[in-house]
Amino acid sequence: MAPNDILEAALNASHCASWRPRLLPRGTRRKHPGSRPTSRRWLNLQEYQSKKLMEENGVAVQRFYVADTAAEALDAAKRLDAKEIVLKAQILAGGRGKGVFDSGLKGGVHLTKDPMVVGDLAHKMLGFNLSTKQTPKEGVKVKTSLLTSDPPCDVQVMVAEALDITRETYFAILMDRACNGPVMVGSPQGGVDIEEVAASTPELIFKEVIDIFEGVQDDQALRMASNLGFKGPLERQAADQIKKLYDLFLKVDATQVEVNPLGETPEGQVVCFDAKINFDDNAEFRQKAVFAMDDMSESDPTESEAAKWDLKYIGLDGNIACFVNGAGLAMATCDIIDLHGGKPANFLDLGGGVQERQVYEAFKLLTADPKYKCLFHNYVRMTLQRWQPCVHSNTNAHMGIQSCAALSGNQQTLVHNKISQVSTHFLFILLLVVPSRVDSFIPAEQSGWLVPPPTPLLLTETVTGSSSLM
Repeated sequence: MAPNDILEAALNASHCASWRPRLLPRGTRRKHPGSRPTSRRWLNLQEYQSKKLMEENGVAVQRFYVADTAAEALDAAKRLDAKEIVLKAQILAGGRGKGVFDSGLKGGVHLTKDPMVVGDLAHKMLGFNLSTKQTPKEGVKVKTSLLTSDPPCDVQVMVAEALDITRETYFAILMDRACNGPVMVGSPQGGVDIEEVAASTPELIFKEVIDIFEGVQDDQALRMASNLGFKGPLERQAADQIKKLYDLFLKVDATQVEVNPLGETPEGQVVCFDAKINFDDNAEFRQKAVFAMDDMSESDPTESEAAKWDLKYIGLDGNIACFVNGAGLAMATCDIIDLHGGKPANFLDLGGGVQERQVYEAFKLLTADPKYKCLFHNYVRMTLQRWQPCVHSNTNAHMGIQSCAALSGNQQTLVHNKISQVSTHFLFILLLVVPSRVDSFIPAEQSGWLVPPPTPLLLTETVTGSSSLM
């Protein structure tokens, strides 16, 4: 679950009204139509990678191995020598348990007591596409190093010891704006979505604010363990696990460590059975080992390429591409396009300090997608120097897609003349406007129109050959 969803549930339950969610929470995944891969905004690790980080920091997890061939999976099952074994396909999308492989195998998570079965199951997982509610129709491939068309991968399935769970709880550490720091959120009802618990039994959501100078105190950890329902020796054991999870939270510059479930076994152990860790992208320079784990194979290739150039891009379902600097202006542009009957194809924020090369690369990304029928430019404080890449990109890569540029400023005539010399694809208007006619908003003699004010039209008409967006 995204950290905003957790806090929304927890803070609603505790009547903390000062917190508001981010527009684009870290770790957001969006379903894209057609053949788009699983969209991913920020670094998220596979399940086995999160377990490995926890294990290295003293957090109790199941014994597990990872494999990228059926033979390795079988060998791992034998080495575990467990009463029961769980085999999990490693993809970032949720809903694996109810997913379907194109090999015919149903389910990306399987339990078995026979190690020999693990090899057969892995053979039907590795190299095949797994489709879930959170993947594209064709699914996400569970790669194997034996596929000659794919580069070798570190791991594709996880083979773990299946432990009995007598009780499941929920625990998370995440950042809270209202408290200006990290908080612990927990519930004795684990194994289900926390928002369901908050909606039905808000009194079972517990929150502890963490002092960043003091860390998690013993009394806080014990109080949370008690609220989670751990009794006797298990209370102290759970408190110890909570403190170790906070140590991990700090060590890897996480924005969220979510354990669901944090379980209790019949043997009297407190174990983290499943975990989700999100990271602060700004800490990449000092978390190189963590960010090196990032598997980009499931990401939208356009989003991955945009991230290389520090561009904030999210694909949408429309056919009018938006080329904007500033997140607020980008959102307003998408909204106004939609209000006028069009469908924005993307959210793109070039940022305030964008450089020429970033403009050029952003333009290349947008013009490379065949679904885009029109490119809408809307800038504030865009200098002539930064406009040059748009001009040359439009000429070299645009291939006839019409561009509409909202252009106004003390150098608008100069920019218009320069662009007109090299490109015939640009249509210039003054503003992306709410009024039905710009000249009703600005006197005609001051409006700076580079072409006569067009007749108001729906944006949908633009993509069918009209010369107007307004």
